[in-house]
Amino acid sequence: MSGATTGGVRLVLRLEAAIVLGISLLAYDRFGAGWSMFVLFFLAPDLSFFGYLAGPRLGALAYNLAHSYLGPLMVLASGVFLDSPTALASGLIWSAHVGFDRMLGYGLKYPEGFGFTHLGPIGRVRLAPDNARKPAPQRDAA
Repeated sequence: MSGATTGGVRLVLRLEAAIVLGISLLAYDRFGAGWSMFVLFFLAPDLSFFGYLAGPRLGALAYNLAHSYLGPLMVLASGVFLDSPTALASGLIWSAHVGFDRMLGYGLKYPEGFGFTHLGPIGRVRLAPDNARKPAPQRDAA
């Protein structure tokens, strides 16, 4: 699988995610709507797993939409600019979830399958060499 992050870069991305998680938790403690709401909705982005029932391509799209920082940042911005405590709390819960997943190594998914992520393979994914993906040359039957 090409495109997977390795080595020190992978470590930096996972540390960034841990910091996002920590800041989200601290901000939620200050601006949130109570820890029962946090617990209730923390795993909500994982409902995107149901996209995999329609196949790996749609599953990866659904997962990536729910696990990118773009969504939580838009919800947080709307919470700030519209003075909406509910949007602010929702964005903080969502960003905490994304940070938690990325900290654990669950990156954005490639359409090859759930185990192929931008942070490297997860689970029991077996990686083939890059040249194994190319079809073997055809020989004429003579």
